[in-house]
Amino acid sequence: MNKKGKFAFCLFEYVPFGGMQRDLLRIIEVCRGRGHRVDVFARYWQGGLPDDLKVSILPGRGLTNHRRCESFAAGLEEFLAEKDYDVIVGFNKMPGLDVYFEADACFAAKARERSSWYRLTGRCRSYLRLERAVFNVRSKTQILLLSKQEKKAFMDHYGTQEERFHLLPPGITRDRLAPDNAGEIRADLRRELAISLDENVILMVGSGFKTKGVDRAIRAVSALSPELRRKTKLLIVGEDKTKKFQRLAGRSGVAERVFFAGGRRDVPRFLVAADLLLHPSYRENTGTVLIEAMASGLPVLATDVCGYGYHVERAKAGELVPSPFRQETLNHKLFSMLTSDKKGKWQKNGMAYIAGTDVFSLPEKAVDIIERVAL
Repeated sequence: MNKKGKFAFCLFEYVPFGGMQRDLLRIIEVCRGRGHRVDVFARYWQGGLPDDLKVSILPGRGLTNHRRCESFAAGLEEFLAEKDYDVIVGFNKMPGLDVYFEADACFAAKARERSSWYRLTGRCRSYLRLERAVFNVRSKTQILLLSKQEKKAFMDHYGTQEERFHLLPPGITRDRLAPDNAGEIRADLRRELAISLDENVILMVGSGFKTKGVDRAIRAVSALSPELRRKTKLLIVGEDKTKKFQRLAGRSGVAERVFFAGGRRDVPRFLVAADLLLHPSYRENTGTVLIEAMASGLPVLATDVCGYGYHVERAKAGELVPSPFRQETLNHKLFSMLTSDKKGKWQKNGMAYIAGTDVFSLPEKAVDIIERVAL
């Protein structure tokens, strides 16, 4: 695109360490690197702002979160209708978008699994309205697709035209690749955390502990044999409330085996310091950390609901827990992987797969499509 465009990026809320939020900033960086102007509109923003980025906060009205989201979306659509932006890009579902970055799974599919009473609630109806505005057949919104498995769900529920979907590659950063001094970093971080080199470190990464399955992970650690449990620690990196999970760890007898590290900007250090990535999510549109783990040479144990789980299978870089989920299956697979002689093979397979697969260009490919829509 020779023309330098004026782009509006829209989202409900920005919180540090969120996967969608990281993608947002990286896409903005590529846009600005190509000379485009980007203005951001959000209902809520937590944390510092990137240099020279114009962010307008438009708080929605309402007593509940879903009402505030609808209010924000309606007000923003009206506001932007009077502006001269070349393209309007949404990172949450809302009306009036030219491009939607598909960061969330199909809400209609999730709602169908709930009770008929839930589908009558204001929350459900609000989010269905927002989703329908993007995916209905009359909409012309182009969809930047992150998960192939979600494409079918959207098409089944809304009849969305296939040509509106544009599949993006995963988008990890190159600092996730295992560095030459990985062994030194591993030793340094373990020393900081008072973890010996012969202990098993199970790593979880991601905010939203309930959705990510932290409860499942704690139960799986507690189910290890006493001998293995004594030399195993679960490190949880991410921003969320920890109290109920700490209580669960206490009731399960593994309080001293579970460590909450909070949100961190040095995740690559944790990836090379660990022995296994555990990601037993209840639902997961993508699961970028699965790709990051393979790039770092870390074997993966995840649930098969993760959108990027098929990469783990293709690479033969770990194991997936099949659906429907059973805690006993996770417990067994965790024990098996921690005691397996395949660790080195999983590590090599994952790194070889990453070396031969495009897992870095999500921001650039996303901007290519945004530019085409803006023409």
